[in-house]
Amino acid sequence: MGFFKKLKEKFTPIEVGEPVDHEKEDAEDVEAPAREEETGTETSEDRSRQDDPSIDEATDSDKGALELDEAEESEKLESPVTEETPELEEPETEETVELEAPAQEKLEAPETEEPEAKLQEPPSHESEEEWTEEELPEPVEDGEKVSIAEKFKKGLAKTRNSFSTKINDLVAKYREVDEEFFEELEEVLISADVGVHAVMELIEELEMEVKRRNIKDTKEVREVISEKLVELYYGEDDEEEVEGLHEEEGDLTVYLFVGVNGVGKTTSIGKLAYQLKQEGKKVLLAAGDTFRAGAIEQLDAWGKRVGVDVIKHNAGSDPAAVVYDGIQAAKSRKADVLICDTAGRLQNKVNLMNELSKVKKVISREIPEAPHEVLLTLDATTGQNAMSQAKTFSEATDVTGIVLTKLDGTAKGGIILAIRRELEIPVKLVGLGEGVNDLETFDAHAFVYGLFADMIDDYEEETEKG
Repeated sequence: MGFFKKLKEKFTPIEVGEPVDHEKEDAEDVEAPAREEETGTETSEDRSRQDDPSIDEATDSDKGALELDEAEESEKLESPVTEETPELEEPETEETVELEAPAQEKLEAPETEEPEAKLQEPPSHESEEEWTEEELPEPVEDGEKVSIAEKFKKGLAKTRNSFSTKINDLVAKYREVDEEFFEELEEVLISADVGVHAVMELIEELEMEVKRRNIKDTKEVREVISEKLVELYYGEDDEEEVEGLHEEEGDLTVYLFVGVNGVGKTTSIGKLAYQLKQEGKKVLLAAGDTFRAGAIEQLDAWGKRVGVDVIKHNAGSDPAAVVYDGIQAAKSRKADVLICDTAGRLQNKVNLMNELSKVKKVISREIPEAPHEVLLTLDATTGQNAMSQAKTFSEATDVTGIVLTKLDGTAKGGIILAIRRELEIPVKLVGLGEGVNDLETFDAHAFVYGLFADMIDDYEEETEKG
């Protein structure tokens, strides 16, 4: 089975027909012979009438007598009904008017004002302009949920449009697979920010696979590229499982978020808190970014929006003290998850390393083996600059996973593969939109499906015609 077909089957929902109502079928089976019996009796009566015409005369006389009796009875019954109906109609109309009026007043009064006032209430702060670039999105209702494949397909629209166009142009240009074809393919992959080292490895793997399968037509190479991209992400891991966030069963789980200012770190914390709460977990936030103006207020606004408590101090306070109070509050309130925000200044690397190490020591002292995840937040739109940030933070602290935001706003989504391959840090979460539900666990197969969705559809049409 081809790789395109595997992806199509994995991420295409199976159509299920309407359930069969066996009870209805049994009832119909029982009614069928009954109908046959009725039709059988009618035909026997018709035959008897044809044999004996006197039967018809008798029945006609009986019908006439019955009609006279029914007419007399209807005259007797009609007279009292007409006299009593006016008395019954008057109180009914009066009672309904009296009952409807108060019911409408009681139901309409409390509904419209309170929920909207809570959701639209903006936090007041002198430096609000510092952080209003990350507006708080409205929560998505359950009825608007879509599959993870559709989210990746929509979120990677810019990357797919750019990448697919270049690949299709390359396939149209070269009818046969040769050295020049691979050279131009190399340029296409580098332009998508896959990374030089990752591209060189990918091209080498492609050349070997093409020779092994004896592929001559360039159209068939598209499927091999998609397959090798998944293998490039997972490396030597044969299981190819989705790496979600680590959770401490039956105990407090602590997530530490790190990253520079403006990458969407606080917004990602708010979205993650919302999703964890939707799963039934009790979540607490610690506003450890006491350096950036407006950071505390922004996290507090997110807490109010998603219904999660925020532990905070005044601006300029010691971040380690805030995190310590957050741990104590989480323990006393029996929270399931504590998410800690941190400052993201890179002006002085030494201060950054000292601050992060101090925060980590406080967490580890209070909860052994914590933090359970150190999540570095990167902006996908910054391209290779995100790679340099990842290198700096990975030197300053033990980063366990990447949160890649704004993937829907870039045409260079290949940065995911570069980070995974060159830094050997897994991408745990990706931002595929502005909605609260648009922070998704990263799945390399869904990523490649979103990247090649148009090609997969075209390939399926070509195979059906062929």
